[in-house]
Amino acid sequence: MKRSQQKLRLNPLLPLLQTRLCHHLHLLSHLRTLKRRLAGGGSLRSLKSFKSYAETCASLLRLCCADGRLSAIGLALHGHALRAGVSSDRSVSSKLLAMYALAGHPADRDLALAERCRPLDLFSRNLMVADRARSGDLATARLLFDGMPERNAVTWTLMVDGHMKRGSVGEAAGYFERCPCKTVICFTAYISGFVLNGLHLDALVHFRRMLASGLMPNEVTFTCVLKACVGAGEFEQGKSVLGLIVKTNFDGHVSVQNSLITLYLRMGDVDVARTVFDQMEERDVVSWTAILDVYAQMGDLKEARRIFEEMPERNEVSWSTMIARYGQSGEALEAINLFRFMLHDGHRPNVSCLASAISASSGCENLLFGSGVHCHALKVGFATDVFVGSSLIDMYCKCKDVADGRRVFDLIPEKNTVCWNSMVAGYSCNDRIEEAGELFKAMTNRNIASWNAMISGYAENGQFMRALETFDNLLISELPPSQMTFSSVLLACASLCSLDKGKNLHGKIVKLGIQHEVFIGTALVDMYAKCGDIESAKRVFHGMREKNEVSWSAMIQGLADNGFAEESITMFEEMKRAAIAPTNPTFLSVLFACSHCGLVDKGLQYFDSMEEIYGISPNTRHYSCIIDLLARAGHLREAEEIISTMPIKPEANSWAALLSACSTFRDEEIGERVAKRLWELEKENTSGYVLLSNMYASCGRWKDVAKVRTHMRRLGKKKVGGCSSIQIRDQFHTFFSWDVKHPKSSKLRCMRRKLRFTSDAKNQK
Repeated sequence: MKRSQQKLRLNPLLPLLQTRLCHHLHLLSHLRTLKRRLAGGGSLRSLKSFKSYAETCASLLRLCCADGRLSAIGLALHGHALRAGVSSDRSVSSKLLAMYALAGHPADRDLALAERCRPLDLFSRNLMVADRARSGDLATARLLFDGMPERNAVTWTLMVDGHMKRGSVGEAAGYFERCPCKTVICFTAYISGFVLNGLHLDALVHFRRMLASGLMPNEVTFTCVLKACVGAGEFEQGKSVLGLIVKTNFDGHVSVQNSLITLYLRMGDVDVARTVFDQMEERDVVSWTAILDVYAQMGDLKEARRIFEEMPERNEVSWSTMIARYGQSGEALEAINLFRFMLHDGHRPNVSCLASAISASSGCENLLFGSGVHCHALKVGFATDVFVGSSLIDMYCKCKDVADGRRVFDLIPEKNTVCWNSMVAGYSCNDRIEEAGELFKAMTNRNIASWNAMISGYAENGQFMRALETFDNLLISELPPSQMTFSSVLLACASLCSLDKGKNLHGKIVKLGIQHEVFIGTALVDMYAKCGDIESAKRVFHGMREKNEVSWSAMIQGLADNGFAEESITMFEEMKRAAIAPTNPTFLSVLFACSHCGLVDKGLQYFDSMEEIYGISPNTRHYSCIIDLLARAGHLREAEEIISTMPIKPEANSWAALLSACSTFRDEEIGERVAKRLWELEKENTSGYVLLSNMYASCGRWKDVAKVRTHMRRLGKKKVGGCSSIQIRDQFHTFFSWDVKHPKSSKLRCMRRKLRFTSDAKNQK
């Protein structure tokens, strides 16, 4: 691991060091030439020697501004040029302007401009326009453009490119259409601008226009057009562009090959994408990142990591790709470690990388790390970005820190729908559904994710009626429901045992043509099973074209819950024959079925196979099922031994199941011990007292029954009353025992008396 980490730290530095070393060696070579001239005492009096000397200075200045940074050598050369009198030379003054403009020093640039003895030439004016456009000062760029005595193709291209990069597509189009000399570079800047602004189809339209004008694309044009084909999903047109690329011999350019890898990846031709990468004579960091993304999207993180470690150079995109893929694959800790390595290597994370790291911290509910990433986002100025902000809201809420999540939400100046959805979902998952509802009502722009967050929030918080009401409001809004919407609403129907509403939803699902989706089919099976319509559940299950482990588990659970325990076990065996690996919920269902069938040996066999064959560690619910299985069969001592020696702390349900069996089999000795342990676990729960009272009653120990009941009254504990629900015309009515608070309770009692009177009259006849 240490060697791997060392490799991660060293590899990216080598190409950068090599590039900088070559640049400095080139610069030193020119400096030696200048030094020899000065040492030789060469005169600058002749025009030829002056021009030669000025060209040497201009070459050195060009090298100084090549990496976009203002170096000490550049400043020294400026001083030397002033002293030697060559700063007035056109090439030298232009290079001085370029050096300060590219380095982002406007004050020094303006001083260099003031030093010029002659009027600005076209090159210098173009440089000034480019500098203003690059800094986003389009108003000044337009003033400079309008005041130019002459313009060339470069001038028009600069205006088109500058406006496109600032999102002013309409104004860029105006400059392009007015351009009298549309060159390949001008067309390429225009097409590239459409791609940058997500207008991929427009980019393809103007590419065809370029071809019709007789201009031949270059490698940059082809790179942009391939990106447009990917963005628009026009893969057939991408293949046509590929033919033109091969015909014009641009298929060997690195940037074109990189775009081809992405195109093949989006088309699903992973093997062809890998072939293009393997045949590349030269690769850059984009090439490696593209092939890295191929394996990451395939889910082969092992191969993706191998390629990542072999990369000669990494950028923020390659780091971000790996961090995001590890987070999406459930390996949040590895994503967090990679983010730490990235910072250690001196890379500056981009917005995507920060959002991925924050999502990873929310995946493992690591508030400390997430807060640290938040601090880093504040430091680099990305904390109020909508993507980073949405991830921060989600992270804080999942870590149960809703207050900080709301603070982040309030600090985002321009919130998009994702920010609002994250905050609504954050309130919902922290049992603050009323606040979620208020925020949802305040939203001016809702999408289907907004409605899903609210509907699922109501369903998960047990407010099933409000979930159904919100779904009805969604239908009124004319937004089409998604698969997730139906999943949440079907859950609400299942919880309310509302079969009619569930069937109505099934009809809507068929109408939308999504009934064969695994996600929807599983939700329908679960709904029908929980509503007691097991035949419809089986019909949906057997009609599913594709089934996963969740689908099988839902069917097995449904059969077991509805009393078809033997059929449930048969379905489990069929699942194993279909080579579908059982999961935690599957074993829970089959153990429940064995318990209700009295299949002790088979249940124990399934329980042992969990860890031995499938590598699944049993949790407290699995142990509760096994204890219930043994207790129902009368093996009370074995059940007590398991509950006392199990490797995890038993839940109250385990003790309650054993105590209930003690009542059935009248085992007072074990029952009293178990009741004591149950009281220790749940002091506020009355179930232990009630079960012990029932056990004493079954043994005829009425004095002890009275003692338990008296003790309950002394502690102020009451047995929770039962309740019943009934659905009438899409309205649900719930009645609790001894409850007289229902608004129509008097009418109901009157009707009940009438029915009883009618029944008595018939019996007398």
